[in-house]
Amino acid sequence: MKRIVVLYLLIPLFLFCYNLTAQKKQDVLKKPSKIEVKKIDGQYNFFVNGEKFEIRGVGINYADGHDFEALHKAGGNAFRTWTVKNAEEELAAAEKYGFMVAMGISIGKELYGFDYNDKRAVAKQFKKVKAIIKKYKNHPNVLCWVVGNELNLLFNKNGTLRPVNPKVYDAMADIVDFIHKEDPNHPVTITFAGVIKEHLKGAMERCPQIDIVSVQVYGDLENVEERMKNTGIQKPYMVTEFGPMGFWEMPKTEWNREIEETSGPKADGILYRIQKGLKNNNSGKCLGGFAFEWGQKQERTPTWYGMFHKDGSQTETIDNLTKLWTGKYPENRAPRVDSLLLNGKKATDNVYLKPNQKYTAKVFASEPDNDTLVYKWIILKEVVTRSQGGEKELEPPYINIEVISDQGDKFTFIAPKEGEYRIFAYVYDNKGKAGGGNIPFMVKK
Repeated sequence: MKRIVVLYLLIPLFLFCYNLTAQKKQDVLKKPSKIEVKKIDGQYNFFVNGEKFEIRGVGINYADGHDFEALHKAGGNAFRTWTVKNAEEELAAAEKYGFMVAMGISIGKELYGFDYNDKRAVAKQFKKVKAIIKKYKNHPNVLCWVVGNELNLLFNKNGTLRPVNPKVYDAMADIVDFIHKEDPNHPVTITFAGVIKEHLKGAMERCPQIDIVSVQVYGDLENVEERMKNTGIQKPYMVTEFGPMGFWEMPKTEWNREIEETSGPKADGILYRIQKGLKNNNSGKCLGGFAFEWGQKQERTPTWYGMFHKDGSQTETIDNLTKLWTGKYPENRAPRVDSLLLNGKKATDNVYLKPNQKYTAKVFASEPDNDTLVYKWIILKEVVTRSQGGEKELEPPYINIEVISDQGDKFTFIAPKEGEYRIFAYVYDNKGKAGGGNIPFMVKK
């Protein structure tokens, strides 16, 4: 009986010791990496636990897609986020595949109505950020903290940019000071839309303690070295978003609809700008960057920025990144779409159609692996409410049309009723790769 009582009393002690040991093991596993940004031989670089780390990165907004295995196969080693909403899943994938994560922290933007004169709102936000830092600071796959996204983005009624409230950067200074004290293992950055000298100067005056300046540029990536030099900022910098030409950088139709590049020229342009703005950047200050975006999102069109199509198909841009990161293209490459015509005209020709009349569209595509191409044609209405700053935008509905003939690369149809539309050609190899293009058109009598 005594033995049973003693055994009964020892069980809680055993469980306590077991849990303590398990917790210690977990704590060891979650020991933070020591991240430093150091300048050696005139060049700034990340160092992870003393080892130089060169970013091969993309932006992942979890809801838009998160094919971590594909990123690993492509040779990527890092990704950035915009929030911690899916941090558990993202950090678990980072551990599995060995990625480092530039952890994004969502911060209120004046563009969407956050008032930095409201002390209570600012204090509440600060409290939220403190909790995030404390929760994730010890994860070994955290590379740095990305505090806020394009906080400098604010428009006048006529569409021109205007300065944000300087208190924005006072609040950021408090956050950066807290992170430096609470988490000495990870540098801190703030991202800016574009390289705008006045915006960067104003931010640096209020928040000079940030470790890295991050800028987000698209067509202007090729000029980022010169642009940053002209700001006079001596800190290291990253390009936390880059990709195709932005819709604000592209030609528009006479009725003010942005014209998107087809997938072939788009991939070519991204590759050229990476080479010029990042690979051949001789400033010594550039730490690299993150391509936008590793997923699919609606922004003016369903295909403008995402490197994947909605069905998960990969585009030529991913092939190019794979070549950059691994030295060779993937075994199976994406179809290439060079151009698209509607009624014999390019998008820049301002295509007007008449309702209930017959018209033909043609796509010019090729296949580097000689796979058989499969074509899909759809027509969408144009976006009703255009988003600002990359926020959620509703994809417009498909249009049911009368098809006269579908010959793959040629598509003949009856024009719908009056309105603004866009015709899309999707080209697949049926092996998980795709290309495409679209033309905006106006139907009027």
